[in-house]
Amino acid sequence: MDMELDLDESSLAIGRIERALSRIETALTERANRPAAKVPPSDSGDQSALKAEVAAVIGELDRLISEAKNG
Repeated sequence: MDMELDLDESSLAIGRIERALSRIETALTERANRPAAKVPPSDSGDQSALKAEVAAVIGELDRLISEAKNG
């Protein structure tokens, strides 16, 4: 039963990673498709959001790697 819980947790983590990567991809695609005149020189809000998504993905991957090493 313990193994099932680990697999469930891993599946949930993978789902979170997939959703975060999808949001990153969408944001980057939208940024690339904006006309140059409409892109502000420093869009720190978008950059902060992307950095947060990337940090979330890295955190989930670190957790999965740690679980794999320990379990």
